[in-house]
Amino acid sequence: MDIDFNKMNGLVPAIIQDAETKNVLMLGFMNEEAYKKTLETKKVTFYSRTRHCLWTKGEESGHWLHLVNIKADCDNDTLLIQVHPEGPTCHKGTDTCWGEKNEYNPLLFLSELQNFIETRFKEMPEGSYTTSLFKDGINRMAQKVGEEALETVIEAVNGTNDRLLYEASDMFYHLIVLLTSKGLRIENICQELIERHKPGWQKH
Repeated sequence: MDIDFNKMNGLVPAIIQDAETKNVLMLGFMNEEAYKKTLETKKVTFYSRTRHCLWTKGEESGHWLHLVNIKADCDNDTLLIQVHPEGPTCHKGTDTCWGEKNEYNPLLFLSELQNFIETRFKEMPEGSYTTSLFKDGINRMAQKVGEEALETVIEAVNGTNDRLLYEASDMFYHLIVLLTSKGLRIENICQELIERHKPGWQKH
């Protein structure tokens, strides 16, 4: 990665993002030495503009930022650094330097699940239930969505909330398998719902 350290007198901004939650945790600055040390130790190291020295996040508090990935922007003068934080990031004890909670949005897992299912579709590993669905074909996948939808309705009418969630989860899983087989994603459904939410939307 060819990073341009010249524009800001040897420094580049480093945006720190939680690799799992996708939340922005803090902003720091790196010089070339801090960048190389981060790659070497897998713990994020910055350059302090006030103390004029390197500092590794967590060296005093134990709240390390464990490196996952580094990306440079289009001009190669700003870094996006994805991490697994160990404890709160801010020196004031909050999860982020903006006082926000660093919480995982469970809805993000739907995309992760589809990524996993798409990998199954490409690799078709033996012994996988998902693989067996793809091999059975579109009619079987559509049938399973219908069966799970019916079971979801039954639990909604006569069952418990726990069973309703269980069957609804089965329905979502089989729906994503079906979408994957058609080259579609759960995000396409989200986009359709966004369109429907706009003023003036009319049913087809």
